[in-house]
Amino acid sequence: MPYYTKLGNLPSKRHTQFRRPDGALYSEELFGTEGFVGPSSTLYHIHPPTQVAGWKNLYSTKPEYVEQDVMRMRHARTQGMKPEGDPITGRVVLYGNSDVEMAICTPAEVMGYHYKNGQGDECLFFHFGSGTAYTMFGSVKFCKKDYLVIPKGTIYKIEFDERADDGSDDEAFGGYTKKEMPYGKFVCFETCNASHILPPPRYLSKQTSQFLEHAPYCERDLKIPELPLTHDEKGDFEVRIKARDSIHSYVYPYHPLDVVGWDGCYYPYTFNIDEFAPIVGKLHMPPPIHQTFEGHNFVICSFCPRVLDFHPDAVPVPYNHSNVDSDEILYYVEGNYKARRGIESGSISVHPQGIPHGPHPGTVEASLGAKYTSELAVMCDTFRPMFPTKAALGIDDKQYPESWRQDHFAPGEVRSAKTQEETKANGQRVKTADTWE
Repeated sequence: MPYYTKLGNLPSKRHTQFRRPDGALYSEELFGTEGFVGPSSTLYHIHPPTQVAGWKNLYSTKPEYVEQDVMRMRHARTQGMKPEGDPITGRVVLYGNSDVEMAICTPAEVMGYHYKNGQGDECLFFHFGSGTAYTMFGSVKFCKKDYLVIPKGTIYKIEFDERADDGSDDEAFGGYTKKEMPYGKFVCFETCNASHILPPPRYLSKQTSQFLEHAPYCERDLKIPELPLTHDEKGDFEVRIKARDSIHSYVYPYHPLDVVGWDGCYYPYTFNIDEFAPIVGKLHMPPPIHQTFEGHNFVICSFCPRVLDFHPDAVPVPYNHSNVDSDEILYYVEGNYKARRGIESGSISVHPQGIPHGPHPGTVEASLGAKYTSELAVMCDTFRPMFPTKAALGIDDKQYPESWRQDHFAPGEVRSAKTQEETKANGQRVKTADTWE
């Protein structure tokens, strides 16, 4: 859990009189989880947080999953997804189940309202773009390659600094030309089972919840809310709330971010993936070493640039594996992902629990002797199958399952013309067995 912190003005004791400059009482709110026995924070509002009106249902958010009876390897290309909507309405759910949803967002508009997810925690990974999340706990700045963890029930508004730009006048960035550039691009993992997104328990002290020495990140790496905190304005302010698989619109007669102070262990924060310190070994280490967060029935992992295995005969790319209890989804951020061909920045691969998966043919030989990897990817492993939506099928690479249909070849051996033609048909290009492109 995030460590205890506080911000703004607070009384010396909880549940005691704390008065505004005009003599009226501030409104105390316990913001807690798990029926008063989980992590919580205590907030002090200028106005009672119960003063809302004008509620109405705007639209459904329930995903429609397709091909639920089809099990195959999948590869989705998000590079060309059209920028649309704002940081909330622009989210396009691609895969999900009853525990977690995975969406991509490339916002083209600014938010004209505040938002609260009353249905689940959110973990946003910003592929590119920077800005500020203005929350009821204060301002949380974010930048490229940040995770932003937003606990359930937090009122917030995301504002990007400006439209993303790679500094080039003619080259595409992240699949977009300069004229098409959205404000940013992020992946959203959202809990659907009332669990919370937290660091893995094995990283934390059972006595104090402090990060332990073997953890690949610690409290110093977490960026927590800062001032400005309080917005004291009256008027009509829309807050859209997600609950019951719908977006509901409420009107507040005052600015919803009217907190003058708070303390506790339940609040949003960022963690930059470049601060993750990879665990390496003499032989290839399994994916749990990359784990960064977890919720009930799923984990989120960070595959970062790192030194590769240092045994003299080590095979540095992953071995074939059947993770018989999990589906595996990877979002590829940047670098050269050596175990895969045809993967680009912005690609998503899905490997279901019923099929063994591993390196593409030829990539094992090509990787031998490598000392370092530049790959960067975010993975979500789930304990229930992840189903695609229609949006996922619209960007699906149907040839991806065919890319494993070759056998091993000895180094230097040239395949037959037939084999090379079959390889080309699968969207790959090959010269000799030990030279893959």
